[in-house]
Amino acid sequence: MENAAVVTFGEIMLRIASLNFLKFRQSLPGQVDVTFAGAEANVAASLSMFGCPAKFVTVLPKHSVADACVGILRNVGIDTTDILRVDQGRIGIYYVEAGANQRPSTVIYDRAGASIAAADPSIYDWEKIFKGSKWFHVTGITPALSRQAAAAALEAAETARRMGLTISCDLNFRKKLWDWEPGITAKELAGKVMNTILPFVDILIGNEEDAEDVLGIKAGDTDVNLGKLDIERYPFVAREIVKKYPNIKKVATTLRESISASHNNWGAMLYDAVTDKCYFAPNIRDQYSPYEIRNIVDRIGGGDSFTAGLIYGFLDEKMRKSEEDVLAFSVAASCLCHSVYGDFNYSTKEEVLALMKGDSSGRVKR
Repeated sequence: MENAAVVTFGEIMLRIASLNFLKFRQSLPGQVDVTFAGAEANVAASLSMFGCPAKFVTVLPKHSVADACVGILRNVGIDTTDILRVDQGRIGIYYVEAGANQRPSTVIYDRAGASIAAADPSIYDWEKIFKGSKWFHVTGITPALSRQAAAAALEAAETARRMGLTISCDLNFRKKLWDWEPGITAKELAGKVMNTILPFVDILIGNEEDAEDVLGIKAGDTDVNLGKLDIERYPFVAREIVKKYPNIKKVATTLRESISASHNNWGAMLYDAVTDKCYFAPNIRDQYSPYEIRNIVDRIGGGDSFTAGLIYGFLDEKMRKSEEDVLAFSVAASCLCHSVYGDFNYSTKEEVLALMKGDSSGRVKR
């Protein structure tokens, strides 16, 4: 592994979840589970679990709950030295009702007025933050928070490009967040803002919904609500993305077939723009064969663990020699994440490699 940190930038929130698949009307007042989570922090946590130095940048208020948040990040090995603490704002919250079988999971956002959304872009010293780093990761969630956060994400991407870092971006379209410019729809605002950031990106990650909602590129007859993916159309989507943004060298697309809230098929595609080749994983005897994940423990954070696997694979000296191996590692990591409660993927590199090599029996390790 190269001795260089990956920097991620975004919001971290309180995650409040009902227990035992209860709806909040059943469980409140009563006990709930409280953790910390956020897409970019999830990526940093997973990278740290793999043994890759990772730094997370955000803005938090000065109080004891935020202290606890920073403590959790440090506990998993994340570099928190560039987390900024301010007097104004709050920690955002999101509430989760875990779905089961035909009842989908539900997320409720309560993050207006968060410290990171209100922070002036000038408070970040990106050159200092990126010093000694090789990789910068951002998502479409951060610029969706506010005009200020969008400006900060753009400045971070510009600085990272100038300093020679590899830049990855997960489109992560969140319709409920893109509401800070009056008179324009969420999709229009997302497209407008992401169009300023994507010209700096080397590796783009997203699913079929993201490509259609943000970029207007549709994956054939795909209907995620029916658990049906038109796999043959994904190379076309990737090539269309690269046509629009020729700076993008690789496009990674997660392939989730949502049969029910408890049963998903899971895989991914990686497109290399230089060789014009597409790779699919899992791959058995040259045939795409997705992981069949039944009895999902928690699917939130699955895409972030995929991104972390991808970043780790491309930084690992041995693994990066084979794009098939990088993709297989990424998909195995995200598959395991579905068995871990909470947003953070606590799976180790060794556990991911074992699944990647075919150990999927779930037998007790003694």
